[in-house]
Amino acid sequence: MLRLGVNIDHVATLRQARGGREPDPIQAAVLAELGGADSLTIHLREDRRHISDRDLRILRETAGVPLNLELALDTSIIALAIKYKPDQLTFVPERREELTTEGGLDVVGQLDRVREAVARCRDAGLSHISMFIDPNPAQVEASAAVGAVAIELHTGKFAEARGADAVADELKAIQLAGKATIAAGLHLHAGHGLNYQNVGAIATIAHMEELNIGHSIISRAVLVGLDRAVREMKALIRESIREPYL
Repeated sequence: MLRLGVNIDHVATLRQARGGREPDPIQAAVLAELGGADSLTIHLREDRRHISDRDLRILRETAGVPLNLELALDTSIIALAIKYKPDQLTFVPERREELTTEGGLDVVGQLDRVREAVARCRDAGLSHISMFIDPNPAQVEASAAVGAVAIELHTGKFAEARGADAVADELKAIQLAGKATIAAGLHLHAGHGLNYQNVGAIATIAHMEELNIGHSIISRAVLVGLDRAVREMKALIRESIREPYL
């Protein structure tokens, strides 16, 4: 069954815009679960621009579904991951000046650093480790070499592509990287920029296990409520699998 992970970072972004307590991502997590979220995703950034240490701590204690923590190759953030032990870790790139994550982690170019981070986590008992990478077979191979058990393919270029040919090219790259992921014996996930219009193409990729979606669901939730927004995305994914994207 294809799982939906709901990223609630943008709820925390709204809270931080006023520096107050609302909306609370902990309450959002409850509503996402009621809507059918199979997991929750949060990104604890070095600058704490949205998700806070408090959010991580409480979600680890209260989440009724698996918690996926996105994190950079930062020793202090890794230490917090080891302390709170989320169900899944996803290593992502991070630049302070970016609005959102731009591109995948360059595992090939940081092989030793990534391997060291993975080893530190595995030694602490955190075994479900994923790499958020661009759809590139070389990055897949490097991710397997450092000890990852899953790959989350960055779908941002696909989501931003305009024109049938450009969309087809980006989708083909994701499909090929997906095949490389399965050949390497890793679990296949995808995310970034997926929405109610384009999710079908990614949902029907062979062996896809998990989609992580945040911005489009939270944006929809502003209009219809979070539980309904999650239910609608789940329904679209189910329909896409039933009637494959062409």
